[in-house]
Amino acid sequence: MTWSHPRGYDPMVACSSLWQQKTGVAIHWDKRSLQDFESFPVEELARAYDLIVIDHPHVGQITAERCLAPLDVAGREAERAALASGSVGQSYPSYAWQGRQWAFPIDAASQVQAWRPDALDARPARWSEVLDLARQGRVLLPLRPPHALMVFYTLAGNLGHACATDPSRDLIDSETGCEVFEMMREIAAVVDPACLEMDPIAVSERMAEADSRIVCAPLIYGYVSYAMSGFRAHRLAFTDIPAVGSSGPIGSALGGTGIAVSAFSKAKDAATDFAYWVASGDVQRGAYAAAGGQPGHAAAWEDQTVNAATGNFYRGTHATLEGAWVRPRHDGYMAFQQAASDRILSAMTSGHKAARVVADLVGLFRESAAAQVSGAAAERGA
Repeated sequence: MTWSHPRGYDPMVACSSLWQQKTGVAIHWDKRSLQDFESFPVEELARAYDLIVIDHPHVGQITAERCLAPLDVAGREAERAALASGSVGQSYPSYAWQGRQWAFPIDAASQVQAWRPDALDARPARWSEVLDLARQGRVLLPLRPPHALMVFYTLAGNLGHACATDPSRDLIDSETGCEVFEMMREIAAVVDPACLEMDPIAVSERMAEADSRIVCAPLIYGYVSYAMSGFRAHRLAFTDIPAVGSSGPIGSALGGTGIAVSAFSKAKDAATDFAYWVASGDVQRGAYAAAGGQPGHAAAWEDQTVNAATGNFYRGTHATLEGAWVRPRHDGYMAFQQAASDRILSAMTSGHKAARVVADLVGLFRESAAAQVSGAAAERGA
């Protein structure tokens, strides 16, 4: 099971066809919507599929549910070392939890910046430049949950005050949290209100339209398809995030996906073999990238041919990926991600003071820690 977008589905089908030619093992892929991908219970998928594409914030939950098989099997240490050394930023370790490796990155992403090189002389380098464009009606910012929270995370990280990942700590201090929320409220006031219901795909589609006035999406999960000539009326360019702080393009909220194997699979060994193969550098920079995938291995990100086909999508955003921040991953986090996104979004259209909003976010994060303790206690009781 993967997610329903050419970037998520097409490379899995293409690589599985090659795998069948190579090994005789056939793999059929189903797909689910992006919204389902971010929220659908992994355990249900694991009971129905041998191979599942996941994102890293699920690892605490799936570890507690024991629904995935760890991939750090004996005898394949050299292969895992090669995968780890090819990690784009923290993509590989983001799938490690409690001493085990639960998935391999096959898609690397974080919030980056999209812009229209045919309509701008240069990409905005500072947040103040983005605001100038936004006041002219030329900027969109995806804020549909969970992206409102991702913007909050990225701005905090770029200011040099990344949010906590340990649920025993406060998510963010009040002063920084208020500064970040006010920045979000400022830009939300001057962009199209439709942003509140837009995800990165919707924003990219609007930017790429033939008559679009939109020239910049400053914080958006990059989709390599839009960087390819001919995919839409206008090609989008992707580059590092505009700086708010003084440390360059740091702190972007890491995204991407990893391939995992169901603990309930009756073909666990065969599924594991495919996971190692499809995540490897040669496949990632070859068949996977050629089929429209957005590889999770540095061999592809540094490859001349791969970059030439995508307007230097990978080279243009590499620094942001290397400085990206890994989200919390504890059991209980996924519920927090939804609730916190909803709270930020509701506050955008209300008169709530920033301090109240930040206090609510901190409280929700504390509650996610309590959920983790509760879940652990229930497991011990079982």
